[in-house]
Amino acid sequence: MGDHAPRGATALTGAPDSEKAAALIEAGRLLFTREPTFLRGVEQLSALLPFGLPEVAFCGRSNVGKSSLINALLGRSGVARTSNTPGRTQELNFFDLDGRLILVDMPGYGFASAPKEKVERWTRLVMGYLKGRPVLRRVFLLIDSRHGIKDSDNEAMTLMDRAAVVYQLVLTKADKNKAAELDAVIARTQAAIAKRTAAHPVLMVTSAEKGVGLAELRTEIAQLANPERA
Repeated sequence: MGDHAPRGATALTGAPDSEKAAALIEAGRLLFTREPTFLRGVEQLSALLPFGLPEVAFCGRSNVGKSSLINALLGRSGVARTSNTPGRTQELNFFDLDGRLILVDMPGYGFASAPKEKVERWTRLVMGYLKGRPVLRRVFLLIDSRHGIKDSDNEAMTLMDRAAVVYQLVLTKADKNKAAELDAVIARTQAAIAKRTAAHPVLMVTSAEKGVGLAELRTEIAQLANPERA
C-alpha cells in the first residue's frame, strides 16, 4: 500500500503552476459530480472482494462527522447515513466513483452505543481491512477539530504506521471553533503529524456544514483515482 502520484499527470508538465492547480481542482470537482454507485456493505473480512480499482477510505472516531463530510463531498444527502447515535456505521460500505475510484466508508472507532462483542467485531473488520488491502491508496483519518487528537486516534495512527498504510488527517467541524481555538488545534495536529512515519504531511481543514475545505479535499482524492476514461 502506498501513496502514488496521479496517473496521467504528465499532461500538465510544463504548464504554469496556476494552470496546474486549476486543472487539479477541476478534476476533483468533476469526479464528485458523477453519481456514486453503492457496491456493497461488508461485515466480515471473508466477504471482501477485489473491485479492480484504487480505494480511499474514510475513518475516524464515532460521531466525528464522517458521514456528513462524505455526503458534502459528493454533494448529495443520504449517500452515507448520518445519525446522532455514535457507531451507526457498522460495516465497510463501498462506493464506485465514475469507474475510477472506490470510496470506502468505514465504521467509527472509539465509543459506540453497541454491545462490546459487536464493537470488537467492528474493530477486527476495520483493522483487518487496513492491514490487508493492497489497492488502498490512502486513508483519510478524520479528527473533530473541537477536541483534537484523542487516544483512540493515536492508536489508529500507530497501527497504520506499523502497517505502512498512508493516511492523511482531516479536521472536521472547523466552523464550530473560534479562530484562535482552530489555529491552536491546527498547530497541535501538524506537530503530531510530523512525528508519524506513514502520515501524509498535508493537513486538511474542513466543515461539511459551511463547505470549507471541500474543494481541496476533492482535489487530493482525485489525484489518487485512475485517469479519466477517453
